[in-house]
Amino acid sequence: MSDLRKSALTIFQAGVAAADPYQAVKRCLIADENQLQILLNDNGDKRTGNWTLIHLIAFGKAACPMIKAAIDTIPAHLIGQAIAVTNYENVKTVLGVKVIGAAHPLPDEAGYAAAKQCAEIAQSANTNELVLVLVSGGGSALIPYPVDSVSLKEKIYTTDLLLASGATINQINCVRKHLSQLKGGGLARMVAPADCHALILSDVIGDDLSVIASGPTVPDDSTFSDAIDVLKNKVIWHKVPESVRHYLEYGQQGKAQETPKAEEVFFTNASHSLIGSNRISVNAIMKAAQEQGFDAILYSDNLCGEARDEAEKLVLFAKEHISKTDNRPIVLLAGGETTVTINGNGRGGRNQEMALAFAISAEQQGLRGDWVFLSGGTDGRDGPTDAAGGLVDSGTIQRMQAAGINPTELLANNNSYNALKSSQDLLMTGATGTNVADLQILLIQP
Repeated sequence: MSDLRKSALTIFQAGVAAADPYQAVKRCLIADENQLQILLNDNGDKRTGNWTLIHLIAFGKAACPMIKAAIDTIPAHLIGQAIAVTNYENVKTVLGVKVIGAAHPLPDEAGYAAAKQCAEIAQSANTNELVLVLVSGGGSALIPYPVDSVSLKEKIYTTDLLLASGATINQINCVRKHLSQLKGGGLARMVAPADCHALILSDVIGDDLSVIASGPTVPDDSTFSDAIDVLKNKVIWHKVPESVRHYLEYGQQGKAQETPKAEEVFFTNASHSLIGSNRISVNAIMKAAQEQGFDAILYSDNLCGEARDEAEKLVLFAKEHISKTDNRPIVLLAGGETTVTINGNGRGGRNQEMALAFAISAEQQGLRGDWVFLSGGTDGRDGPTDAAGGLVDSGTIQRMQAAGINPTELLANNNSYNALKSSQDLLMTGATGTNVADLQILLIQP
């Protein structure tokens, strides 16, 4: 393996490590025998309380390592009830914790039962106690708790209609929050009068706390009327179950409780720490690249758009930038989440597609120098494949052609997995146990 490829992998691993759920929680909690301090932000601000009991509620794909870090840090005599809800694949035994497996991305009855248990713990907490909520990606589907008059099946059906209608994540969340007892600040309301603090591992670009796991511990500024408008504008109002229409209209008339707003008194006792995110991982790869002696340039901390188009733009940007350097090794870095429009029937994911498109474009545009480009998902899974993404270099296209592969044809068929497999350019990391979207690393030795 070339030194440049090794460097790209080392830098990527630094980004993944920065989002390690166990270490991220450990960094935020400082405990002595009778007190817990919680780090609120990078400025060193802390929240301290003389809590007599600390209850733990964890949900999401990283629930097990997150709650284990809390258990390992907080003095045993301060720990009250502890529950973790995660997807079946990530279930692990954690001493002193009730661990429950549930379905993702489509909720199931196991998740519904688990959500009820989370609610019971929240509602049983008293004044002078803390409910520490550990949130990670996938949390929304893992703890479904519809309002009493709407069944889980009816709520899932409504969500499916919204997805098929082309509704945005914010529009979907607006409706889901108004059909849920936990989402949109509902959990924080249940915790009162106890204190509430959430440690949040973000899988959302931009880190909108109201979107991550549908914001169970933060205020919701949308209304019942907004939820009705979404369904009517998407022309599915008359397709959703009657129970859903009835409940939303009931709420619009003021006969059902609105999602909690920012002015609610209990939010004064609710706070949060963002402990891992794509932005934090981008900062980590920037630092790792500089430590290896590269001139590090942030290309984008919100890379979105069609994967192959973004690959071409990056090639053109790199070409322009090389012409301005003094032959120093440079690295262009990005983080975000691109998309792929599927027109073929091949295998791959957005990171593999971006890596293949970059290699093709670099060849066509004559990107000079020795270069390596890595595009990878921090969870180690890119699309429905066992690869995390792709790691291509200036010899990739030649290796594909030597293997009898036409890279352009495979890209057109969305078959980036087999193209990269032929040139031995698949990025294989295995499941990482975290997820803060994607990272891109372009190393160039002019």
